[in-house]
Amino acid sequence: MSGICGQISTAQTSHADAKAAVDAMTRAMAGRGPDGEGLLDEGRVVFGHRRLAVIDLGENGAQPMRDPDVRMSIVLNGAIYNYRELREELHGLGHSFRTASDTEVVLKAFAQWREQALDRLQGMFALAIHEEDTGRVFLARDRMGVRPLYYAEVGGAFRFASTLPALLAAGGIDTRIDLVALNHYMTFHAVVPAPFTMLAGVRKLPPATYLWIETDGAQTQTQYWEPRYGTPAEKADWTDTDWQDAILDSLRTAVRRRLVADVPVGVLLSGGLDSSLIVGLIDESGQQDIETFSIGFESFGGEEGDEFKYSDIIAEHFNTSHHQLRISTERMLPALDEAIGVMSEPMVSHDAVAFYLLSQEVAKHVTVVQSGQGADEVFAGYHWYPPMYEAGEDVEAALASYQQAFFDRSYEEMGQLVSAQFMAGSDVSTEFVDAHFRSPGAISGIDRALRLDTTIMAVDDPVKRVDNMTMAAGLEARMPFLDHDLVQLAAECPARLKTAQEGKGILKEVGRRVIPSEVIDRPKGYFPVPALKHLQGPYLEKVREAISGPVARERGLFQPAAVEALLAAPNENLTPLRGNRLWQIALLELWLQNHGITGPAV
Repeated sequence: MSGICGQISTAQTSHADAKAAVDAMTRAMAGRGPDGEGLLDEGRVVFGHRRLAVIDLGENGAQPMRDPDVRMSIVLNGAIYNYRELREELHGLGHSFRTASDTEVVLKAFAQWREQALDRLQGMFALAIHEEDTGRVFLARDRMGVRPLYYAEVGGAFRFASTLPALLAAGGIDTRIDLVALNHYMTFHAVVPAPFTMLAGVRKLPPATYLWIETDGAQTQTQYWEPRYGTPAEKADWTDTDWQDAILDSLRTAVRRRLVADVPVGVLLSGGLDSSLIVGLIDESGQQDIETFSIGFESFGGEEGDEFKYSDIIAEHFNTSHHQLRISTERMLPALDEAIGVMSEPMVSHDAVAFYLLSQEVAKHVTVVQSGQGADEVFAGYHWYPPMYEAGEDVEAALASYQQAFFDRSYEEMGQLVSAQFMAGSDVSTEFVDAHFRSPGAISGIDRALRLDTTIMAVDDPVKRVDNMTMAAGLEARMPFLDHDLVQLAAECPARLKTAQEGKGILKEVGRRVIPSEVIDRPKGYFPVPALKHLQGPYLEKVREAISGPVARERGLFQPAAVEALLAAPNENLTPLRGNRLWQIALLELWLQNHGITGPAV
């Protein structure tokens, strides 16, 4: 795991400032790689790397890595779980190895199979490869988008990095607000799908996509994978038990794959079904002394701030080495600024701060953890899925049901809050979801919604949030529920099994074979952060200052009267998913200010 970056200069651009830009990006990602840094200058291509040592801990595994045999160089952020098997296969094909790292295996695999090497990789990754003989550069992102990859074109040169703040650190970025991204942020529950980001000058490579950059700067982008929804003919006669057996076996494999490391692997344990299942399956695999970690906050506004009673059940049942992190309200306020500072994009969910604080503590004990993100999207755990199931194949009914449950506001309502010059000109979020629902590969309303949430929403909400917050502490998070083989199997599983028992029915039945029922038949929970959910005291004052201060007034992003109305009733204006609408606009302004974006916004 690590942070990667680079600059590719075309024949028409100067190389003089490339090393300085890459050095600035590398330094900006120090948190992602506390174990080392490197820079490789190959003329018009310069790569930078920050290292978090997880596989091949010695100097041989350092990056950027150049291979004189295949005359290529690479920077890789991620982990390839089947690298040992691929190494053996490649050795049989005549390749020799100087290291024990997965990075060298990826480079040899690319030399052997070119783009088709991506189909053989089991893992999470964002990478860049430079072919010395052709001068071309190849960039790619894993199937589920677990590893991020941002890019920008500055002065004709192409820059990329694992984080958006790293690109900002190199300078020259167009920091005007992207109107399409703002529309998504304000309506599509703060989800901004690739390639957009909140800044007009920064884009992100979509999941399951590779990009070729030619020597003249020309770009060719290709999607290489997507899940296929609907039960195939060869599984049409499977019983409910057959599906449970297959899901459990696939999940076992996903968890086992993510134990591949030269360091211990712990678990972020919320006490819910998903993380508890991971603990149970790691225990089943034979790992001893599993380290588990939970976080809790002070009660606030009449809401409990922890779910320790559930995580304790799992910790005691599997005899884990359990760590409870209790956070005082006083620690929350400075942590909020710190968390916003490491956000590549504005992240409204309160548990971003929880993950940030938890990661700081966990990194003192382990370098790698498994986490339960993705289970709700893959196995239909949210409340809006059962109505989608009832919608059948009616696209309009499915779209209306999805919008009613998931969208924070309509385009018209957005126009009552956002200043006119920042409106995109059309309802781009509705248009995006409608086009996604109508694209081939899913027929029923529930399958359309699950595909959208698995491939778009999960990537640009919980997955991105966990990457940013864990990596800021030099902690690698692995997500077995987003194993692409498990995702494909779940896509084939009949929707009635997933939506049963108010959601995740089949996963609950699988769980009964592994973990205590008390954590399965409990109300659904999240990382609770009451102080941010119920704004008052210093948190409300921070919000008020951010959206009413001179920087916000000069930017003019929101209509003053609408802002004052939200401030007058700070905890009463909620989205359909019970999000605080005041917090949503404040977080955006706090993010812009935290990252020094104070100039003209359009």
